[in-house]
Amino acid sequence: MENQKEGLDRPQSRGPARRLRRRRVVLACVAGCAVLGGVLVLLPGERPARPGPSPEAVAMAAVSAGAPAALPDLAELIDEREERLRTHPRDARAWAVLGVAYVERGRRLADPAYYPRAEKALRTSLRMRPQRNTRALAGLAALANARRDFPAARRWGEAALKLEPHRWTTYPLLIDAYTGLGEHAAAKRALDRLTELRSGPAVLARAAAVYRDRGWREDAAASLADAAAGARAPAERAAYLERAGQLAWERGDLQDALRHFQEAVRLDPDQRAAQAGQGRTLAALGRTTEALNAYRGALAEQPCPRFALELGELYEWLGMPEAARAQYDVLRERVRAAAAGGADEELVLGQFEADHGDPRAAVRRLWAQWRRQPGTEVADALGWALHRAGRHEEALRYAVRATEEQHGGGVRSALYAYHRGMIERELGRYGSARRHLTEALRINPYFSPLHGRAARTAAGALGEPPDVEVPEMAGERG
Repeated sequence: MENQKEGLDRPQSRGPARRLRRRRVVLACVAGCAVLGGVLVLLPGERPARPGPSPEAVAMAAVSAGAPAALPDLAELIDEREERLRTHPRDARAWAVLGVAYVERGRRLADPAYYPRAEKALRTSLRMRPQRNTRALAGLAALANARRDFPAARRWGEAALKLEPHRWTTYPLLIDAYTGLGEHAAAKRALDRLTELRSGPAVLARAAAVYRDRGWREDAAASLADAAAGARAPAERAAYLERAGQLAWERGDLQDALRHFQEAVRLDPDQRAAQAGQGRTLAALGRTTEALNAYRGALAEQPCPRFALELGELYEWLGMPEAARAQYDVLRERVRAAAAGGADEELVLGQFEADHGDPRAAVRRLWAQWRRQPGTEVADALGWALHRAGRHEEALRYAVRATEEQHGGGVRSALYAYHRGMIERELGRYGSARRHLTEALRINPYFSPLHGRAARTAAGALGEPPDVEVPEMAGERG
């Protein structure tokens, strides 16, 4: 059972760089002892301080528990596993750990080139140990989630769960898979089982994601605050603060969002999602030069297609079309690179095409997404693409699905409400359109530099609700 902290492999070989650092430490200790006359003095009852865990041990603990790990620690863990496997090529556990570390590094760097390496390592682990290899099965589920292949993630995750129903680290993988497939009831059941098996920061953060998707923003914010407070490593705490900043952004609290994003970057300079969040928030605050610098810094180190889309739209809003087109070219290139690594970025490409390219091409891409993995985000994107392609009646069905809780659309999203309102306006359903456009601006008036302006214009054109006399109810006369 993995309810408790997992044991760490003791590396049998340390590598030249590690040995050099150790020699330097030894020499420094010798020099220090010489200065003190060669005598180590301890106060009564005091014990020598124990050295802290090595970076690869910290990363090992993180990836085993599904918690975020620092990029330098991940690099050391990968080096250590690769070195071990050169002398122990049949170590199934080492192959599985290496595969999961590749997945996490690829995700953090937005570098899909790590994903084929991860798959090779995880499948090698299964070949070395074909029976009851839960670790490798869970690693393949994590890889599928990173690639946005949610049907495969569900398949691998459920296979791992069948082998070890009490292995708590499998449940977060299944929650991600079920959410991507729009199976919100299954995600909630997986969360309930997870919280029965385990508590702590990683579980609180996963619960916050489920609460957010159900529209329980206060519960989500409280869970993330507790997760950040309980996190032991700076990179872990930074990841939870980034998610808290995103929640604050979604409710239009710019100062709170910026504070969370800035603290996340201070704790972990490699937290590029928080850096992009700074760009998003600074743009809404009118601090455009700082916003552009934040986005550029994030994209330089983590060339995520969504960051490129956001930066391109910011350039467009600023009246810089050439700079916007350059970012859209980056987006297309990164989607192609993702496909080469087996990752699926068709959703963000479809969202881009709907607003800035060919809406009919967007519909084709997003139909394929919907057939494979009908999640809430895909429903919203497909509805908007259909609207942009002139198919408004069809569009409304998907917009309703993205915004109505009974269909799984419980998340309070200004963008989703805006999309639905604009579709309803096109169909002449002015009362409902006014309500949803007003709701979008109430949820977060800063939700998009381009669409926010369009929402305000459309809501203003619809005006206030008509002042109609309320009819008297029967029996109330006289």
